[in-house]
Amino acid sequence: MKINSVELKTIAVRQSQYPEEVVPEFLLVGRSNVGKSSFINALICRKNFARTSSKPGKTQTLNFYLVNNAFFLVDVPGYGYSKLSKDSDKKIGLMIEEYLKKRETLSHVFMLIDYRHKPTEDDIMMYNFLKYYNINITIVATKYDKVGASSRAKQDKLIKETLKIEDKDFIHFSSTTKKGREEIYKVINEYLTKKESEE
Repeated sequence: MKINSVELKTIAVRQSQYPEEVVPEFLLVGRSNVGKSSFINALICRKNFARTSSKPGKTQTLNFYLVNNAFFLVDVPGYGYSKLSKDSDKKIGLMIEEYLKKRETLSHVFMLIDYRHKPTEDDIMMYNFLKYYNINITIVATKYDKVGASSRAKQDKLIKETLKIEDKDFIHFSSTTKKGREEIYKVINEYLTKKESEE
């Protein structure tokens, strides 16, 4: 996939603010500090388009990135950041739930987890929450390059057993080496091709 254009099209907190374009949307979810901004930048081949932050919990909105005028990457606030107030956490949860329930153009979810660690209770809760809505999900294990080759089989087993997922729903990813990027593009392309065939 060649990235010709990227635009932060819309920043939203409610349905009335969602973009009007009818194109496939790919939702990105994950714990705070899992590397969502780095993931976006690696996918769109831009260094600092999505701002990375050393302060977890900074994203508080739904950010719609329009790519090639063909699809949106939708970045949502990270979960599991203990310093967010309960009110903020609740608002974020309701904002994501509204999107999941009402956004008909949502095609697929990329759920990012940290490959270095066992999925947390928050990860399991989010995965089950997404499954409840019958949405296609790919688990993206970020920071793959940070785990030594001798430990990878053990990590694969741990993650797959904890989340109860199959190989086809699991991609190793590194924003440093760009491992996994072509596999992500392949998932996105399947939806774009399907949309073209329907038009």
